[in-house]
Amino acid sequence: MPQPVSDADFKKEVLESDIPVVVDFWAPWCGPCKAMLPVVEETEGEYGGRVKFVKINVDENSDVPGQFGVMSIPTFIIFKGGEAARSFVGSKSKEDFKREIDAAIA
Repeated sequence: MPQPVSDADFKKEVLESDIPVVVDFWAPWCGPCKAMLPVVEETEGEYGGRVKFVKINVDENSDVPGQFGVMSIPTFIIFKGGEAARSFVGSKSKEDFKREIDAAIA
């Protein structure tokens, strides 16, 4: 299960992470966000410790989504070395989701 993060701990949990981080920008009312959750959870298990997975609720946290230009959800941004390396919006198959992660962390 991706770790919840907030505006307050985003810098510590994501930008200062020693390993790449996949950030899931979501909201509880978002159907496509709910549809992506099993894909995210399965993928997280497959990357066991090599990539960190976190989620940020855009209804409860507006600073970080605004800072990174999140306009629709789900938006996924992959951070590597404190920088946004890749981003994509919307639902994806597990294979496409993994391809995005692999391209960002290569």
